[in-house]
Amino acid sequence: MTEKPQHAADARIALVGDRSPGVRSHTRIPLLLRALRERDGLDLDAYWIPTEEAAEGLAGFDGIWLLPGSPYRSEAGALAAARTAREHGVPFLGTCAGFQHALLEYARGVCGLTRLRHAENDPSAADGEALIVPLACSLRGHEGAVRLAPGSLAEQLLGAERTVERYHCAFGPDPRHLDALRAHGLRFSGTDDEGAVRVAELPGHPFYLATLFQPELAGDGTRPHPAVRGFATAAVRHAGA
Repeated sequence: MTEKPQHAADARIALVGDRSPGVRSHTRIPLLLRALRERDGLDLDAYWIPTEEAAEGLAGFDGIWLLPGSPYRSEAGALAAARTAREHGVPFLGTCAGFQHALLEYARGVCGLTRLRHAENDPSAADGEALIVPLACSLRGHEGAVRLAPGSLAEQLLGAERTVERYHCAFGPDPRHLDALRAHGLRFSGTDDEGAVRVAELPGHPFYLATLFQPELAGDGTRPHPAVRGFATAAVRHAGA
């Protein structure tokens, strides 16, 4: 079932994820939508799309946000959300598990690495077969510094080359596979202080940003994170076009 807010809107966005009151980022969404409307004048018509409906239900949206909450009920639906945004130039934001599945979709759909897996979805994957693997140290409930590449979309949105962000994840990309994604055009524009990838974006796309951290958890929800605001702005721009 999809759910539509009460207010009319300028842009239709798909919130792709298996909505749960136990996922804190999901409970933040209504606060963020209200803040975007009242503080920034960005009125979004937001629909929750369960992952098992995403493969067939994303036509006509002006933005796609692939939300946290893994393991998703449908890996195929999550990958379809990232692919639809990438192939059709629809503004895309992927956070936490959304970041992980955006990378997996790119590896399979663009790089041809169709055998790569997500270890949370497929724990039986042998060493080297998983693009997304357990982190050496879980980031659940942690904050950490992120260094942003100068001139990147992420750096432009945040207006700084260093930021401190909140996480709630235990999986991330295996660095052994990332050169293939780089070679096919994906830019890794944010890392932690040890160089581990935390942000990815797609140059030439109207707005395609994925973060392992969760910008929806920044502050108390009354001041949307610049990544969320940038996504909303891009969706409104897409609607106008």
